[in-house]
Amino acid sequence: MSNSQRLSLRERKFAKTRLALAEAVTLHLEAASFGTLSVKALCDRVQISEATFFNYFPRKDDLIVYLDRLWTLELNWYGRQAALQGKGLPVIEALFRYTSIQIQKKPGLMAEIIAHEALSRERSDGPEITPAERMMAFSDLEGIAELSDQSLEGLLRASLEVAINEGDLPANTAIAAAMVGLVSIFYGVPLAIQHSNAAAIGAMYRQQLELLWGGLQAAAG
Repeated sequence: MSNSQRLSLRERKFAKTRLALAEAVTLHLEAASFGTLSVKALCDRVQISEATFFNYFPRKDDLIVYLDRLWTLELNWYGRQAALQGKGLPVIEALFRYTSIQIQKKPGLMAEIIAHEALSRERSDGPEITPAERMMAFSDLEGIAELSDQSLEGLLRASLEVAINEGDLPANTAIAAAMVGLVSIFYGVPLAIQHSNAAAIGAMYRQQLELLWGGLQAAAG
């Protein structure tokens, strides 16, 4: 019996509606900001009532957190695939390469994620991604239903620690400083050039990572 066959009708309906809301937001972000989208307009597009919307997302902003979690889950899957080919720095570089491709496909979404991170006074994990949502959103990614949706910071830190253990970086590398550098590059590069030259994000990511690796080597002596 397949995983989809084991899911109840209620689980499939819940997942379908949440993913439909997420997709409607993603499409809206191709042309306008999240702030211009009202809950009523969103519900009209998905054909549900406003009261029903809040059964899926307690707050409108939870949709951005949810989209971020979906994207991070997919990033974890690609990170796992990259780890089959290499460890440490190659995994980090693969994560940035994948991200640059996704930003070009969905530039508005990354902009909203960055804005939400900047404005949030406290971090929220947001709505959990159910097994049904994982299978319906990523039906072509084998094993994603059981994969941990580790945070971006956790994913980068784990790969950084492997890079140190593998000898790609010095044993005395300052992990906290390296993490600040990685997160700054991750969010800062799209913010700096997304509107002027989004196609160059991948190349700029590579350049900035090379500078970071060199700087960490030099700082460690």
